[in-house]
Amino acid sequence: MRRPFALLAAALLTGALAVPASAADGDEKFTIKDPRITESSGLAASRQHPGIYWTHNDSDDGAYLYAVDGSTGETVATITMSGVGSPRDVEAISIGPDNQIYVGDIGDNLGGTWPYVWIYRLPEPKNLRDQTIKATQYVVKYSDGARDAESLVVHPKTGRVYIVDKNEKGGHLFEGPAELSPSGSNVFRPVAAVPDLEATDATLSPDGEHLVVRSYFGAIAYDWNGGKIKKKERLGVPFLGQGESVTYTADGKKLMYGAEGADSPVEPQDAPGGGDSDSSSGSGSSGASESGGDGLTGNLKTGAIAAGVLLVVVLAVRGMRRRG
Repeated sequence: MRRPFALLAAALLTGALAVPASAADGDEKFTIKDPRITESSGLAASRQHPGIYWTHNDSDDGAYLYAVDGSTGETVATITMSGVGSPRDVEAISIGPDNQIYVGDIGDNLGGTWPYVWIYRLPEPKNLRDQTIKATQYVVKYSDGARDAESLVVHPKTGRVYIVDKNEKGGHLFEGPAELSPSGSNVFRPVAAVPDLEATDATLSPDGEHLVVRSYFGAIAYDWNGGKIKKKERLGVPFLGQGESVTYTADGKKLMYGAEGADSPVEPQDAPGGGDSDSSSGSGSSGASESGGDGLTGNLKTGAIAAGVLLVVVLAVRGMRRRG
């Protein structure tokens, strides 16, 4: 009778040790392993698929988006956008309401001389597999003339699109129309200054209350304040090379910073304010917010369960010995 009991105890102990920790949340450091992704210029945490990050190359790649698993760094799906022509300089990606992906073909390698740029919108697929998805293309112009930009965010509640231009002397937050139109031009107007950094990407918290704008070597956090942003604090960013991207995790607790280059790393930092965003209000994600977030907490839970099972096993064995 002791051997079956020992096998049962071993199975229980193995099951306890296999309790998933925070790795499934997609908030741990990882490396983008796909050899096709050499210029990752934007990053967006999926809300529909917790732990998945959408990215894209800068230019000369085609109309492709890549879904990368944050637990392995492997690409799990490649999306080909149809109906958008040939992208010129794709620099940003963001996810808006109803799991709509917005892609910012808003860079201007000619120093801000193109008379217009583009935004593409497409539904995030429910099934992660290689596929072609039709996108809607929007023409974008600025009210005060052409400019270079690498940062695009979509408000998670209103769906309004914003762009931060790239200027070494500091730029501005530009607000798009309440609803983008696929016919004619969509004029973006400056609504707030974004001084003291050369913006390479930006991200809105899942509840729409906080904005983070990053540069190559630093970042600034703002209270969104209905679009009339207020500076909150300056953030340190991990040095990963040419720092090009940032996104809030789906639960709003961390910021994930990325860089260009082959085998580019993505590294987390705690979000400003301790990650007190209300993920239920805007993230649309259940898996990331329910799993506990902090890796240390998950490990402590796993250890506590394992210790409890081990204690039960020890007491049971002692009882059997007394009876024997």
